[in-house]
Amino acid sequence: METIHKRLDQADRANLGDYEAERAAFTWDGARALLDGFPGGGLNIAHEAIDRHVASGLGDKVAIRWIAKDESRHDFTFADLRARTNRFANALQSLGVRKGDRVFCLLGRVPDLYVAALGTLKLGAVFCPMFSAFGPEPIKARMSIGEAKVLVTSEALYRRKVAGWRAELAHLTEILIVDANGAAPEGTRDLAALMGATSAEFEIARTQPEDMALLHFTSGTTGRPKGAVHVHGAVVAHNVTGRYALDLHPDDIFWCTADPGWVTGTSYGIISPLTNAVTMIVDEAEFDAERWYRILEAEKVNVWYTAPTAIRMLMKVGAGPLAGKDLSHLRFMASVGEPLNPEAVVWGNQTFGMPFHDNWWQTETGGIMIANYASMDVKPGSMGKPLPGIVAGIVEKTGDGVREVGRPMVIGQLALRPGWPSMMRAYLNEAERYNKCFVSGWYISGDLAMRDQDGYFWFVGRDDDVIKSAGHLIGPFEVESALMEHPAVAEVAVIGIPDEMVGEVVKAFVALKPGFEPSDDLNLELLGHARKRLGPAVAPKVIAFRQNLPKTRSGKIMRRLLKARELGLPEGDISTLESDEK
Repeated sequence: METIHKRLDQADRANLGDYEAERAAFTWDGARALLDGFPGGGLNIAHEAIDRHVASGLGDKVAIRWIAKDESRHDFTFADLRARTNRFANALQSLGVRKGDRVFCLLGRVPDLYVAALGTLKLGAVFCPMFSAFGPEPIKARMSIGEAKVLVTSEALYRRKVAGWRAELAHLTEILIVDANGAAPEGTRDLAALMGATSAEFEIARTQPEDMALLHFTSGTTGRPKGAVHVHGAVVAHNVTGRYALDLHPDDIFWCTADPGWVTGTSYGIISPLTNAVTMIVDEAEFDAERWYRILEAEKVNVWYTAPTAIRMLMKVGAGPLAGKDLSHLRFMASVGEPLNPEAVVWGNQTFGMPFHDNWWQTETGGIMIANYASMDVKPGSMGKPLPGIVAGIVEKTGDGVREVGRPMVIGQLALRPGWPSMMRAYLNEAERYNKCFVSGWYISGDLAMRDQDGYFWFVGRDDDVIKSAGHLIGPFEVESALMEHPAVAEVAVIGIPDEMVGEVVKAFVALKPGFEPSDDLNLELLGHARKRLGPAVAPKVIAFRQNLPKTRSGKIMRRLLKARELGLPEGDISTLESDEK
């Protein structure tokens, strides 16, 4: 697939201009100097996100524009956020919450969530977001592992998902209801009343860079979620990667569509935009193509950060909702959550006049590690090049460790040299599990990738997703991307199923676009298309049509769940499952 060349108007304005020169000159101390910190030392995420901007004269600037489900707009300036988060921190303090205590939040994308996150950090307590769509058991499991002291939630969510087991968690001392309207359920408190009785002034805790700030849970193939610990020093990476990878400028209107229930919605839906003093859009509603295009137009969004699943859904809807829309303010589009298929990058270029810029990172890395930049040509299907300050490599196993692969386009483990500020500091209470992530001076990501001769990295698949067939290593992403090029295909997930002759054969699960129906003829057509594009050794041997593919709320297709069901294996942790049709 041809390279999409950088737009000169973007490149001229880009924060990251000369990539190689910037990498050579970059230091994390220099990135730290972009922030204020405290006199005499210390660093606090909320201070960098709010109070320093108010002190520098930006108090009247809109920090958050919240769009309610009814599409009404509500603006919150940096001064508003300062006062509200101060009141929240005072409220927590009045309840005996102290530095290091865990404050969990179970809310949709409502203003109280953002106030709770930043107010918690001001106090020096630890913020842990959860998806509001979680059922009772995933909520209970995370709050138990994290030893939650406080839960911030709504009355409806409390009654449906928490009240039944609340008494089982002895360390859970307070439940704060955001919409109690003076009548909080028994055993809970009315948050608005509590905050109304507190001061709008608060002295932010003088936290240190290594003090715990955030707890993000990530699901694995086992039934037990892992709690990734992040510190206040992570804000150095959140801030500078927003400048480099998302090309944020202070005059930008920025929209990250991710829910703060997962790490992108916190790192780049709260911390990065606010520390960069941009105005960020928060939409309460779920995905709707026409609504999204209305928001992009009405709010004059400059930088848009979304997920591959959403992009594919927009592709599936077609160009109709875009008719007559003026998106001329849109300058930069980026994608994260899972690898972005090449055809989606090309579609973005054809539809918006610019490509989606894919990037790669994980809950464990805390921030963007590899990205396509505004000043660089985009190779559709590639995750791009490492951020300044990040050393990435492709490594292979040796007898007692790993070694870096020097040759281009060799499949190996994607690994990073430890030491960047947003790197997780632990899996909570699971030291052995954490230590296994670090081998021979590398953080081992668990993703397989390749690096080409130009230094671009290419995703192949999760280590346990790669298919081994007749001596070939087949990356599911490559097969999925080839099938996605067919005009009938909306989404694809590929797995390997056991075969006595060749070890594994490739099976593809395909969801079709509107106007196409499953049939034997279409099945044969797709098999032929894949064989022509990939060759018989790599192409799928079996195609199954599905109406929907199982996905997490962050948009990742759950290949392991498809494989578990295919083979009758345990499904593992499915607490983040959003859409599914068995």
